[in-house]
Amino acid sequence: MNILLDTHILIWALNDDPRLPEKARELILDESNIVYYSSVSIWEVSIKHAIHPDNVQFTGKDLSGFCQDAGFLPVEIRDRHVFALETITRADGAPPHHDPFDRMLISQAKAENMTFITHDSLLPYYQEKCIVFV
Repeated sequence: MNILLDTHILIWALNDDPRLPEKARELILDESNIVYYSSVSIWEVSIKHAIHPDNVQFTGKDLSGFCQDAGFLPVEIRDRHVFALETITRADGAPPHHDPFDRMLISQAKAENMTFITHDSLLPYYQEKCIVFV
């Protein structure tokens, strides 16, 4: 299975953080799965590091290097990913969600036929088959 990691899952996995859910750990360590990270996550971390360097102590470039060292493969932003933004659906009455990074990650996973691993409780409201909440 091709899996794309949400930014927080990616960081937790790289840091062996105890917040990483066991299900996510199993999926990442399963050698039959191919693990991907997105340039969207690199972009997100770069912005957060620039705004709050005390809270996010590594740069996007650092994160990219950590991902490559871990053997994760990159997914760059393509036009088809942006076009997929127009196709993602959200449940009626879902709580507000204003994170454009999450929307782009979901769109990438959908367009690339990947499984998107997240621990963000707002993302299953998108009603996309690619989303796996752990």
